[in-house]
Amino acid sequence: MAIVLDHGTSWVIPAASRPLLLCLYSTTGCNPLAQTGRSKLQNKRATLNQQIIKQMRMRAGAENLLRATTNNKVRELVALELSYVNSNLQLLTEQLEGLNSSVEVYQNVQESASIPMIPLGLKETKEVDFSVPFKDFILEHYSEDGSNFEDEIADLMDLRQACRTPSRSEAGIELLATYYSHLSLIESRFFSPSGQMGIFFTWYDSFTGMPVCQQNISLEKASLLFNMGALYTQIGTRCDHQTRVGLENAITAFQKAAGVLTHLKETFTHTPSYDMSPAMLSMLVRLLLAQAQECLYEKTALPGIRNEFLTLVRMAQESAKVADTYEQVHQSMIQTPIKDNVPMFWSSMAQVKISHYRSLAHYFVDSAPFQQPHFCQELFSYKALSQLYDMMPGGCAPLDLLRNKEERRQIGKAHFRRAIMGHEEALRAHNLCRHLRKLDVLREILQASHKRTLAKLDENNSEDEFTDYMDAPDIVSKTEQKAEIEMPMSIKVKVKDFFHKLGPLSVFSAKQRWTAPRTVRLYPGGRDLGFMLKGDGPVQVLSLDPLCAAAKNGLKEGDYIVGVKDTDCKWLDVSEVMKLLKDSDETGVDIRVVSMMEGSPPMPNKSATYSGGLSKTYSMICLAFDNSDKVPKNRKVTKKTSFLNWGTKGKSKSVSTLSLPTADYSATLPFNKQRAIFPNSYNDPALY
Repeated sequence: MAIVLDHGTSWVIPAASRPLLLCLYSTTGCNPLAQTGRSKLQNKRATLNQQIIKQMRMRAGAENLLRATTNNKVRELVALELSYVNSNLQLLTEQLEGLNSSVEVYQNVQESASIPMIPLGLKETKEVDFSVPFKDFILEHYSEDGSNFEDEIADLMDLRQACRTPSRSEAGIELLATYYSHLSLIESRFFSPSGQMGIFFTWYDSFTGMPVCQQNISLEKASLLFNMGALYTQIGTRCDHQTRVGLENAITAFQKAAGVLTHLKETFTHTPSYDMSPAMLSMLVRLLLAQAQECLYEKTALPGIRNEFLTLVRMAQESAKVADTYEQVHQSMIQTPIKDNVPMFWSSMAQVKISHYRSLAHYFVDSAPFQQPHFCQELFSYKALSQLYDMMPGGCAPLDLLRNKEERRQIGKAHFRRAIMGHEEALRAHNLCRHLRKLDVLREILQASHKRTLAKLDENNSEDEFTDYMDAPDIVSKTEQKAEIEMPMSIKVKVKDFFHKLGPLSVFSAKQRWTAPRTVRLYPGGRDLGFMLKGDGPVQVLSLDPLCAAAKNGLKEGDYIVGVKDTDCKWLDVSEVMKLLKDSDETGVDIRVVSMMEGSPPMPNKSATYSGGLSKTYSMICLAFDNSDKVPKNRKVTKKTSFLNWGTKGKSKSVSTLSLPTADYSATLPFNKQRAIFPNSYNDPALY
């Protein structure tokens, strides 16, 4: 067994050590200090995120001072400083765009003959300390000593830390899926719908670097799904496109990435991070499916393209299909507001691929008539030719075109002209983007295709020919295998609950409120207990006789037995509990029981949310008011804008369009509402 690291080094592992190594490898991420190309990019991304939030805080302070002061001298100085801050923010944003354009780091190092693919960068996050909030909640809600769960809490924190640097392999996917599966258990155990835990999850936007901070664990789950999809794209980009197995793995990876992001879009519909907005996710899904379709084309062309009419027509339509899928991607990228946040490199790459693959389609068509002047299978050729165009060139019938050599020759040259024009357009788009100019492989592929088409035209061109060529019609796209969204089975994996000792999750969850355990003395020695037991763990007291000794000692109908003597009974069924009771002597036995409390505290009106770059904060929990919070009729309420319009609001009224939440937000609250108090961690400069 050999493990290949990101920088290409391989280690051979003895067979006896493989089980232990696989266990460790699946629960720990890559070394964050490893000097691989991918780790360097992630470190740069983290540094840029810190610098962006620092500049945003400075801008927020300057904007507040600008609104508060009336001194003209101070206003001039603040306006000047604000212009510097905005310039710095623009430069940092361009640097982040450069990181999103650094696709060469993710490509296969042994391959130099394929057009590069576009991977997604991982979202960055800050460390989270579960220790104190979880211990307090265990003591308050479950009435158990939180210090007994220090190892479990440490394991959870180690797992989250490992997910920040997952390996670019199936082991990394499994690592993210393991933590994602644990989050559902953690949410049921600790995150009550009636209150907040005081744990803040901070994630940075993958495209803008803006931080989003929420107490809602849904932000953690959504961001983890995004990183899972991004990791699939990095795996697909790394695959070797010169082998059939590598292309199949790349196709699977891109289709699974599209499946994960589709699941994210359908499951978490109000994510406060722009890179996880429905519009952006829809564009990303189209991009991933287009790259999967491109890999399907390369798989078809990998064995070689035979110089036969039917084969060339098929390859022409396959090329046109790839061009059409990238055309849809490019149309999504240039829509508002996506175009303001998508790297220019991405849209330029889409334009290059549109022109390149459309030119290849015309090249295959113009090669077909010259390569086969005599058609052996006229019936099949007729069918293929009739499906090649929406409208036949020159208005002639397909059969006439097949039998007319000169007509075929004229149409072939028309396709040659369109192929050359498309290659020149691809080269022009490549030269206009500074990030694309760094990709030598792409430039060499485009130039080779252009030269090949020119050489083909020269071979079939006559010097004494002055005929005006007709315009070649568009080629109808068609594929034998379409890229489809594939939902990976590894989104959720079976895991063991870290907090298994708290009892069955169906009973002992954050939704249920329990009394503190109390001790009841029983005397089961050969007599009727006065009640019945039911359940598979924990067992529940039913049909309690109010006159029995147990009832007099404090046992209640519906109580759950959580312990007998020194034995924890949360997971024991009726037979096992009865066995413990029968083993007692005449002095009796002490049992510990808990009672479910009726009713729950009302839902909070607001969920604390911080989103850098948003003029209004909002949460995944609806901001509903109760009857006492109704706004008076004479009070004018500011209409909340849609999330997709956050970047365009107030452009004419403010020096900048992005701002941190300020003290002015209280204007939208009802009169009888106190201003929300943010935790001290917001004032800690180390938080961001």
